[in-house]
Amino acid sequence: MAEIFYPHEYLPMPQQEGYGFQPVSPLKRTPLTTGRSRQRRAYTSTPTEASVSWFMETDAQAQVFEAWFRDTISDGAAWFQMKLQTPVGVKFYKCRFTDIYQGPVLVAPIYWRYSATLELWERPLPQPGWGNYPELLAGSSIIDIAINREWPKA
Repeated sequence: MAEIFYPHEYLPMPQQEGYGFQPVSPLKRTPLTTGRSRQRRAYTSTPTEASVSWFMETDAQAQVFEAWFRDTISDGAAWFQMKLQTPVGVKFYKCRFTDIYQGPVLVAPIYWRYSATLELWERPLPQPGWGNYPELLAGSSIIDIAINREWPKA
């Protein structure tokens, strides 16, 4: 089955207000008789919930959003690819709705707001292994600028 994409060419990205992420804990704890607990990582692909909202500037955008939700992603049941802003940058993430969206809420005479919780397939993090090199991650913007500005052209 082909990947489904959020229609970015017709709809806005989520608003900043109320935008946030809550990862599901990858840990399992087992209480011991001594009062301590044994703790371990249960899995590495950790889903994350994202609180999002959209501000639709026209009735047509609201119609596109609701029709896409109903027809393309089967009322929110299907996974889809969507650009999201995260600490890793703006890139596509695999997501799906955890339930139906809230709204439309009339914001002004012609604007509509929708909100929802999305489930991301995994936490928005740098590629595995980068945590071993905090100095490279912390200086990544400087390295990126230096490479793109100073690297000799081929």
